[in-house]
Amino acid sequence: MIGRVVILTGSHLCNNPRVIKEAGTLARAGYDVTVLGAWLDRGLKDRDQKIIQSVPFAFVPVLDFTVSEAVRLSARARSKVAHMLHRYARAENRWQLGYAYSALRRAAFARAADLYIAHSEQALAVALDLLRAGRTVAVDFEDWFSEDLLPQARALRPLAMLRSLECELLLRASYASCPSRAMSLVLAREHACDPPRAIYNAFAWEDRALINGERRDRRGACPRSIHWFSQTLGPGRGLEDLLVALLHVDERAEIHLRGAPAAGFEAWLWSHVPAEWRELVFVHPVVHNDELLSRIAEHDIGFAGEMKYCRSRDLTITNKILYFLLAGLAVVASDTAGHREVAEQAAGAVWLYPPGNAPALAACLNSLLRSSDRLERSKHAALAAAQKALCWERQEPVLLEAVGSALRRRS
Repeated sequence: MIGRVVILTGSHLCNNPRVIKEAGTLARAGYDVTVLGAWLDRGLKDRDQKIIQSVPFAFVPVLDFTVSEAVRLSARARSKVAHMLHRYARAENRWQLGYAYSALRRAAFARAADLYIAHSEQALAVALDLLRAGRTVAVDFEDWFSEDLLPQARALRPLAMLRSLECELLLRASYASCPSRAMSLVLAREHACDPPRAIYNAFAWEDRALINGERRDRRGACPRSIHWFSQTLGPGRGLEDLLVALLHVDERAEIHLRGAPAAGFEAWLWSHVPAEWRELVFVHPVVHNDELLSRIAEHDIGFAGEMKYCRSRDLTITNKILYFLLAGLAVVASDTAGHREVAEQAAGAVWLYPPGNAPALAACLNSLLRSSDRLERSKHAALAAAQKALCWERQEPVLLEAVGSALRRRS
């Protein structure tokens, strides 16, 4: 009998490569896989529909803001009331977790599955209800949800409820997974549970065959180029370190930033870029998932400046640093627990600097930019590490063993 797996997100597919990889791996292994997501933005919906055409699993939006203004207004109003209850009455509630919570819960209970895997905050609440109803569930800590985000954002979050959800699921779910060994060990210590399985946010080595070799970002003004990307361009993501470090970088290089600008980002950016570097800094929009690796591969150095403003950021391994390695870039990264874990497996490819220390960051960049031999050795080391340990093909056995064990115990 084919195992039926339902993956719970309540969000767009294009913004969640971890779900795409997990669902694809399970479907190719013979499981009947459905992802329950949501469509909240027209542009992101268009990107999702392109992805859906080529994946081996089903994607079902449980909520679609683009087809009904009434649906959108109703969901936003409920969310606003939920946040006001928390802010003024200190009443934490599940509708704070995401617009799609109620629809996700209804859709999950309506589908008989052998295993449900939660991937988001609102999915945690749904998974716990499923578990209490006798269903088999697992949880993937894409982030340490109760220990994430900037301090000003955390003040508005239902942290006690999130911690309770996390604790019960860590103790009772069939299995848990997370994006680093560092996070796994801390979660196990704090909740007295089995260590979650570490499954890296890596990408398939075979994706390198799709690199098109085109130069769409580079302007040709400098022989070297530094790249940074995220879904959102804004402060709090390490760009502060990079821009201050430029004052101490004496080797010229292009700086390429990719993402959707947050409100006020452009004014913030140009107020932080040194005058002598302004003609070398370029901002690019988000590209489709199947083009991103080609665009990264145009460059020489990948910058991953995660800041330790919360425990989740310190412990996680983002897809950014692993994408850089797969593309064959030398990597300069902040010295977080997650980045140290990668550096140990990618000797010679990753250069670490203390977060907030712009001169140290500049020293790493200068060392690579001054020596073509050193830079090329780092780039070769990046590819070797990606192929040996830090690609998705090396993560798939961990995922398949976890799911297989969960279903065997269920039987």
